[in-house]
Amino acid sequence: MEWLLDPQIWISLLTLTVLEIVLGIDNIVFISILSSKLPGEQQGKARQLGLALALITRVALLFSIKWVMSLTAPFIDFSSVLGITSPNWQHYLTLSGRDLILLLGGLFLIYKSTTEIHHKLEGEEDKLHIRGKSVTFGSVLAQIIILDVVFSLDSVITAVGMVDQIEVMIAAVVIAVCVMMLSASGISNFVNRHPSVKMLALAFLLLIGVSLTAEAFEQSIPKGYIYFAMAFSVLVEFLNLRSAKVRKSAG
Repeated sequence: MEWLLDPQIWISLLTLTVLEIVLGIDNIVFISILSSKLPGEQQGKARQLGLALALITRVALLFSIKWVMSLTAPFIDFSSVLGITSPNWQHYLTLSGRDLILLLGGLFLIYKSTTEIHHKLEGEEDKLHIRGKSVTFGSVLAQIIILDVVFSLDSVITAVGMVDQIEVMIAAVVIAVCVMMLSASGISNFVNRHPSVKMLALAFLLLIGVSLTAEAFEQSIPKGYIYFAMAFSVLVEFLNLRSAKVRKSAG
């Protein structure tokens, strides 16, 4: 327990916790958009249960670090199937277990966000409500679980790369998910109140999906660029909302 008295450990815990919270933003947005399709009394339950499952998944993966890291070993080699011998091409055509999970998760996120944007533009959501058709709690929870696995894998690999003590990793993950649980309701309500923000959130998820797909083929897009672009877009949207509010009060 001497490591508890080491200031470097506390600095690592703080840094990793902040990073886990940042990485969890896309998870909150995705859960908020999915849960908004449910009846009002079920939305909060879906959000909290989804985040609780994310916590369980991440802690379970942390206790299976050896298995998680084994996912980085080559799993599928398309270069041998295609008869390509160039080392450069072999690098891009070889998929590990982690790459495969990121690829499937990225494609699912691209499909889901694109579908949601299409529904918003075509007004198909309103038509479904008029016809009395709605998604079920189970279907929403199933979609949340699928993306929880993808986001959790990314989160755990980041934790393993930054910290050596598993106790610190678990503490950072638990703190980050607790913060996400406390903020999920406010974020969800804000997104649902403002259609333009919801569209921006869907575009954000589409961008994350593209990033995950590219990462599966060893074409990493620095997340700092993605988050900076989205933060700038959110700032501009906030100014638009503020401007609209001022015009409404002046009129």
